[in-house]
Amino acid sequence: MTEPDDALPNHRLLTLPETPDGVLSIRAKALLFHDPRSVGLLEQVERIARSEASVLIIGETGTGKELIARHLHTQSGRRGPFLAVNCGAFSEALIDAELFGHETGAFTGAAHARAGWFEAANGGTLFLDEIGDLPLGLQVKLLRVLQERQVVRLGSRKSIALDVRLVAATNIDLRQAVDAQHFRADLYWRLSVAPIALPPLRERPGDILPLARHFIGVYGPRLGMAQVGLLPETERALLGYAWPGNIRELENVIHFALIVSTQGVIRPQDLKLVPGVVGSAASALPLAASLPSQLPITPSAAPIDGEIDEDEDDGNAALTAVIETLLDNRTQHLYQEVEETLLRAAYARARENQVQAARLLGVTRNTLRTLLKRYGLLADGPGAAHAIDDSMPHPVAH
Repeated sequence: MTEPDDALPNHRLLTLPETPDGVLSIRAKALLFHDPRSVGLLEQVERIARSEASVLIIGETGTGKELIARHLHTQSGRRGPFLAVNCGAFSEALIDAELFGHETGAFTGAAHARAGWFEAANGGTLFLDEIGDLPLGLQVKLLRVLQERQVVRLGSRKSIALDVRLVAATNIDLRQAVDAQHFRADLYWRLSVAPIALPPLRERPGDILPLARHFIGVYGPRLGMAQVGLLPETERALLGYAWPGNIRELENVIHFALIVSTQGVIRPQDLKLVPGVVGSAASALPLAASLPSQLPITPSAAPIDGEIDEDEDDGNAALTAVIETLLDNRTQHLYQEVEETLLRAAYARARENQVQAARLLGVTRNTLRTLLKRYGLLADGPGAAHAIDDSMPHPVAH
């Protein structure tokens, strides 16, 4: 939804609809347009919304890509639903049926016919997050659907007409994926008719404090706290941090700070900030330079060493790839560390009462138990399987 921010007249705030899963969702749940760069971005998004063009949103994890996609849908005037699908959430064997639907008996276990996400979004907008994770075989089928504006269910020969606007998102450079033959060039150009580059939080520092105050206003009342303020040194700490986890990290940091704060103010020591990750406008290279030397290089980056010796330009590109890989690993590690700290603090404050801890965090008890298992706080241990996110509506069978 979109609404004016009372604390910042003439500026708008985008928020996700309320769901039972609450704060520990991996998605950014608020996007505020106060920084001049954000204001310009909002104007661009609303111009694009009035067209029927496919949109590719490019941005780091936690920057609010789904919020932008929802705003595109809202401003487009489309009467159908907005549906969001994470392409990385399904196995390769299932995603075909999930996206395009299937008929009875199309595969083992297909006891009933079911519409896919494209059919369910007819008349509206379908948001495909992490589009770079889509298998090559399905990229061909997706391209055909976009070109022909119709879909064929698995196990059927009958085509179904579609009126769906596609908005895709990625946190990787799809042009590099095309060069590496991991992503089809024709699909890339089809998707990126109207690209939107969503800058990371460190590049729009004017949004940091307004977002922090927004999250205080969201979680303070849930914790029975009113009129919680930020000390000047706390504001400096927030502005001086690089936010590798972007908005979702800021949200979790503020939520944790509210849990441990006292006397109605948040102090710098209440913030769970990773030491050494400084500079709100820091570039990727200085951040990478501060990474621990023991961080492993992934197998995909391993062959790069030889390229650096052979050609200086190729070596620079290869070094950049290594840095991006390390940064991605670093971001995931930081998010998990913040998530675990927030979970442990809430669980301790609730005296290990699961119902009370779930209420503090704004999540369901099942979600809480999954997180407790993940971080070894229940007898089942950290190896327990993650719960399935069932907050997303499922396509209706026909």
